Amino acid sequence: MMNALNRFPRKLRYAMVGGGLDAFIGSVHRHAMALDHHYELVAGALSSTREKSIASGRELGLADDRNHGSWQELLDDELKRPAHERIDLVVIVTPNHIHFEVAQAFADAGIHVVCDKPLVHTSEQAQQLVDTVARRGVVFGVTYNYTGYPMVRQAREMVRAGVIGPVRKVVMEYHQGWLATLLEAGKHKQADWRTDPARTGIAGAIGDIGSHAENLVATVTGLEIESLCADLTTFVPGRRVDDDGNLLLRFKGGARGVMAISQIEAGNENDIRLRVFGERGMLDWQQEDPNRLIHAPLDGPRMTLTRGSTWLSEAALKACRMPTGHPEAFIEAFANVYIGVAADIHARVATGKPATLEDAEYPRVEDGARGVRFIEKTVASSKSELKWTPF
Repeated sequence: MMNALNRFPRKLRYAMVGGGLDAFIGSVHRHAMALDHHYELVAGALSSTREKSIASGRELGLADDRNHGSWQELLDDELKRPAHERIDLVVIVTPNHIHFEVAQAFADAGIHVVCDKPLVHTSEQAQQLVDTVARRGVVFGVTYNYTGYPMVRQAREMVRAGVIGPVRKVVMEYHQGWLATLLEAGKHKQADWRTDPARTGIAGAIGDIGSHAENLVATVTGLEIESLCADLTTFVPGRRVDDDGNLLLRFKGGARGVMAISQIEAGNENDIRLRVFGERGMLDWQQEDPNRLIHAPLDGPRMTLTRGSTWLSEAALKACRMPTGHPEAFIEAFANVYIGVAADIHARVATGKPATLEDAEYPRVEDGARGVRFIEKTVASSKSELKWTPF
């Protein structure tokens, strides 16, 4: 199992853009980054208004000279500092419409980046980031945090090893109910920006949680979408983006998929379920019971694999902190993504080369770019009269 303490030579200094007072995801990132003692928050521009940004930084204990009213001031200040004082990376946890400009500026300045999902609004922006990352040689992580769960990594390794045989069908579900009413009409910060096309982008549920679903399928199965047929719906009157989606997927090589995405299913919380059916068996993982993975072979008894068990793959065990029977979940999965980012940054400092994918597991900018294309193609398919939209 993971022994995170003293794994790396020093803590990485990071700045955060967004994630200030009353923000949901910023505190999640900070808690996850603190879990294994690999990071320290030293600077920030934590809100869209100067007053709230400064107040947020003071509450988090930032020094006055590194507590900024805007991300531009933050970047300018860092570039003026000697190299040994500068941040190693920036973490972007703003609404979606701000991602591109901030990520592009910091990556172009040679500063490593971690950005929340979905990456940006358009494929053109995504490709520009991919090109900048390649040109500048920086680490760029995208926080598809569900890939950090040990049993997700176990499922991936079992698919890779051929345990269930060639994949025939994938069923991916992500069910939420928190937007079953016009919550954005009141003073609900998360609902307000996540349903505003100017900030969230061209898609609602399919961008917010559908991007997670696409990434889970790609991560676990390794399959590439060839074409898709999508039906997006806006059920809540007055809402400006989709809040429900149903997709049929065709993968290269012949496998098929079904994806159901919704934020209006009253009574559901954060119900994510991935089932992968191969020629010789099935795998079944659910996020609300994340420490178990069901393996049902074609010619044997159904088995429940548990997180931390010694017979799991090395990739799964590396993502565990506690012995079996002691639950680990959302924060720890986020932290596993950040361990991969830290490993890659330290490897580049030590050797001048990126870490191997096995030594540094985390979703990269290319994964984020594919996610943006998935959103665009899904929206296009839903608007089209054609049955299938090429990916």
